[in-house]
Amino acid sequence: MARLVAGFGSSHSPMLAAQAVDWNGGFLSRDKARPHIDLDGNPCNYQSLLAAAPGDAMARIAPELLARRHAEVQASIARLADDIAGAQLDALIVVGDDQEELFDHNNMPAIGIYYGETIRNAGQASIAGDDWMARARRRYLEPGEAAEHACHPALARHLIGALQQDGFDISVMRAMPAGKFEGHAYSYVHHFCLPHGAVPIVPVFLNAYFPPNQPTPARCFALGEAIAGAVAAFSGDVRVGIMASGGLSHFVVDEVFDRALLDALRRKDAAFFRSAPLAKLQSGSSEIRNWICVAGAAGAMDVAWASYVPGYRTPALTGTGLAFASLR
Repeated sequence: MARLVAGFGSSHSPMLAAQAVDWNGGFLSRDKARPHIDLDGNPCNYQSLLAAAPGDAMARIAPELLARRHAEVQASIARLADDIAGAQLDALIVVGDDQEELFDHNNMPAIGIYYGETIRNAGQASIAGDDWMARARRRYLEPGEAAEHACHPALARHLIGALQQDGFDISVMRAMPAGKFEGHAYSYVHHFCLPHGAVPIVPVFLNAYFPPNQPTPARCFALGEAIAGAVAAFSGDVRVGIMASGGLSHFVVDEVFDRALLDALRRKDAAFFRSAPLAKLQSGSSEIRNWICVAGAAGAMDVAWASYVPGYRTPALTGTGLAFASLR
């Protein structure tokens, strides 16, 4: 009988692929230009966030502090990779979101599973330019040409069938369309979290980002529970892990909610995850849905360790809540 033996969570922000010096002003022009959602869920812009920033905002982005935080997240990524290798997995279910990489707004599944033999990642030559952002984005890709990564189609097909029996309508994909590649939620896992050797993955897609068909928090949690049940019913002596890729809050760092979520993960607080307010799951923060799904799958697992860095990067305190967790 298969066993779900480990759970993991990791942010996948470009901040993790950037150099420490890039945190100090590198994101400023991008954050000034993008629309934002404030901590109450209301649309706003960079200037309004800057006007409302607390008096210690500049201290939170002091260069020496950013350097320490950059080192801390790199250490957490390495520790997570070691834990994944140590779990001796036969398959890793990766719960992520697609940001117009495989899907577009003519076809945006709420929940999808890829069941092909392999999944293709792009080569670094597909990213033009030599600025810091281009260099960071290339770290998610193959050093040479596009390459295929192993999947676990038998487990994927089993999940599809079992989840349909549990009342989930699952969109499926068996092969990569020409010119398409796995999204950064999955290429991040391949290049940052699996350096010790390949583990076949099962890509699970949640439409975290785009209205109007984003799954509710309760639905995401229930999906995780159903995935755990499906794994337990899979035949063979198979060690399976599940991982959330993405999050936490961005592009305005919500340190209070991020820390509350990690605390709820430690407490196994199902009610917290099922009732997570939608106002907190907008824009980039919508990727928290992936963590909610893994929380549902984790069940009685304990948090072995968790790490959190409030990734402030501008005077308006825009950035990303950078979180990592390992469960057993």
